[in-house]
Amino acid sequence: MTEGMADGAAKAAPQSDSSWRDSVPEATAADLESLLGTGMGAAREQLERNGGFLPFALVVENDGEVRLLTVSPADDGDEFDADSMINDITELLRQKREEFRAAAIVCDITLTEENSDAIHVAAEHRDGAVFAAVLPYAPNRENTEWEFGDLAADANEPVVWVD
Repeated sequence: MTEGMADGAAKAAPQSDSSWRDSVPEATAADLESLLGTGMGAAREQLERNGGFLPFALVVENDGEVRLLTVSPADDGDEFDADSMINDITELLRQKREEFRAAAIVCDITLTEENSDAIHVAAEHRDGAVFAAVLPYAPNRENTEWEFGDLAADANEPVVWVD
């Protein structure tokens, strides 16, 4: 496990879902938006720098500090099992949940209906609020840059504070 400071990123929340923000306390919304913005920013940076990224988690500690949590992939040569890594991250978050008030899991997904890859950030707060968003992306065929679609809300169920 690696823990470190996560670079702050601009707060990003899908603008079309203002009712979500109005349905939770301000502090909860701020924590979830912080995780969403930081998660999207960090994943996008890794994608642009390395052409991909491994699943990771972000947490808002009880003192308000945002931290990055990662797990190492199983040593299976060139391939890695993202689902296994997400399961390991989820278990790590459950074990340490008393140390923080919000958590997010960030991973790369495939949007089958859109035939696109996307950054997925699934955030939850210890008070029960959940929020997730996806940011589709594709390589630009004319250069080495990535093209990003519109940030959109996604369904999410709690996985850390489940009992």
